[in-house]
Amino acid sequence: MRIAHNGFARIEQWLEREREQLALWVPVALGAGIAGWFVLPGPADWLAFCCGGLGLACLALLLPDGARLRHMLVAAGLLACIGCLLVWGKATWLGQSPLARPIFVQVTGSVTAVAKLPAQQMVRVGLRPIEAPALPTAIRVNIAQADVPEGLGKGAVLRFRVRLMPPAPPSVPGAFDFARRAYFQGIGATGRALAPVEVVELAREGPTLRARLFDHISGQVARAPAGIAVALATGDQGAITEADAEAMRRSGLAHLLSISGLHVTALVGAVIFLLLRLLALIPRAALDWPLMLIAAGGGALAGIGYTLLTGAEVPTVRSCIAALLVLGGLALGREAITLRLVATGALVVLAFWPEALIGPSFQMSFAAVVALVALGEHRRFKAFAMARDEHGLRKAGRTAAAMLMTGLVIELVLAPIALFHFHKAGLLGAVANLVAIPLTTFVIMPLEALALGFDLVGLGAPFWWLTGKAIALLLAVAHGVAASPMAVMLAPAVPGGLFAIILVGGLWCLLWRSRWRWLGLGPVAVGLIGIALLAPPDIVVTGDGRHVAVRTPGGTMALLREGAGDYVRDVLSESAGYGGRLEAIAAMKQARCSSDLCAVTLPRGGRDWQLLVTRNAMLVDRPILERDCAAADIVISDRGLPWWCRPRWMKIDRRLLSRTGGLSIGLESGKVHTVHRPGDAHPWIVRRRPRKSGQL
Repeated sequence: MRIAHNGFARIEQWLEREREQLALWVPVALGAGIAGWFVLPGPADWLAFCCGGLGLACLALLLPDGARLRHMLVAAGLLACIGCLLVWGKATWLGQSPLARPIFVQVTGSVTAVAKLPAQQMVRVGLRPIEAPALPTAIRVNIAQADVPEGLGKGAVLRFRVRLMPPAPPSVPGAFDFARRAYFQGIGATGRALAPVEVVELAREGPTLRARLFDHISGQVARAPAGIAVALATGDQGAITEADAEAMRRSGLAHLLSISGLHVTALVGAVIFLLLRLLALIPRAALDWPLMLIAAGGGALAGIGYTLLTGAEVPTVRSCIAALLVLGGLALGREAITLRLVATGALVVLAFWPEALIGPSFQMSFAAVVALVALGEHRRFKAFAMARDEHGLRKAGRTAAAMLMTGLVIELVLAPIALFHFHKAGLLGAVANLVAIPLTTFVIMPLEALALGFDLVGLGAPFWWLTGKAIALLLAVAHGVAASPMAVMLAPAVPGGLFAIILVGGLWCLLWRSRWRWLGLGPVAVGLIGIALLAPPDIVVTGDGRHVAVRTPGGTMALLREGAGDYVRDVLSESAGYGGRLEAIAAMKQARCSSDLCAVTLPRGGRDWQLLVTRNAMLVDRPILERDCAAADIVISDRGLPWWCRPRWMKIDRRLLSRTGGLSIGLESGKVHTVHRPGDAHPWIVRRRPRKSGQL
């Protein structure tokens, strides 16, 4: 009893020392409840989670009155329950149920949004179907650029034929879940419009300011820099070529393309600087007016206007909220940039957009900001980076070293998140950002702002030329860094459990201040070691069964269908943690392929695994297929296989894939990872009905 009492007293003493940090765990507890709803499969589990949170709060009431641990556990249990109920309620009342099955239909709908994608030669249109009770209330279709009709715009009424599909789930384990995102965005179906596209009613509204800026900037800047210039001004990345986008991702510079904290901060800071200088020229204002308060108000209005201009996406809104909180702190004479500010911004975002928690944008932006603030508050870094009277060259070197240190910290913090979501993490991003961030903040964005301003009087051409040259330099940095073999680290699909361990350990290190914070390094190390030891899958199958990738004895990856597009190739490569070129299965020495079937021998774990894959929809005589099935360990087909096809281990056909979605297989471990889990009742999941069985 005495030992327990002493242990409780020590915990209370530690919490007393950390009392200023306790509030930082409020958004963490709320986020734990939101994450619990996404991780657990169905209503019974969600209800049990809520009861568990309330139970924890009730048990904490047994602790002594006034104890900080008691208050913490009560708050944690209640917040976790609230978080789960919050996202559950939003999903129930505001989500858009997906289309039940693919259909071919003629649609008449009112245009709600138009997004140009010049790099893909198409226009993406959001529509609200008219007099179509069988369709979702909102759909999204792509229209080929050559088929775009005159008069297309918001408010126009279009008529066309289209094959509508439910929003696509992940095609393989670890891939992006567009179905989940579309559900919360209110999109119930997607498709590609077939020509002709008829305009029944012309648009009632002219192009938005954002659309006009898109067209204007695209016409002022030539070739590849145009896409970057448009993205920096409007947040629209549709004009960026895939080669440039991939280079920005591999070099760790992709964050520059999304309107986020860097862009909002640069704009707000520029407006405050200009207002202060202009108002200071007025003697009465300089002597009597609260210039900082006025300038902060002007910066706040500029930030809000910029957020609305760029489409008010969640990352931009999040950055705007943070900027407004900073300005509020400055106006009140408080230290503005603190972890409490970050926690407040996170609470606001989670309250209105709880689904943002599981997205990479929320996780990476808040992780980066928390790491930066925590580093800035560290006494040793603060002492190193603080301003001092010294030689200009030494001051520049100190500034560069501080920027490099912050870049390295951000890369380390973001690497697990990038590996979990994208299966790759930048290794040279800190070096690239050392050049790219100052170039973007102090050269490209001011030049683009000047160009837009001088365009009002027809004198912007020289500034657009300089903007294009500066962006070309940025792209040269991106492509140069991306070309390095050390640019990225690859990993196969990371289990959610490992990611959660790293996340908890990282938060423990960043949010506490006493020496006990370093205990968080243990979970982080365990998670990173687990990722390093992950065995790449030997077989990856997409959810429709059409595309199969296998790992060859030499460690490369081979693909069943040589004509697969770049998107399929990228998804299969990323899921397997492979960065090389996908060869053809038919070209493997271990494969024997006809026009109908491929038989592949895969040596793994001291034995030879026999794989049989169908190559097309042609019928195969029963004696041949039955013999080959019996000789195979695994049979894979994009159609329903007959009952008499009996492989030694697994039969992966249309029926199985309709329940599991895409899957990956590790032959040595015998582990099979699937997209769908048994009993998963999240509302965006559509179970495909398998086709009737037939002979292959």
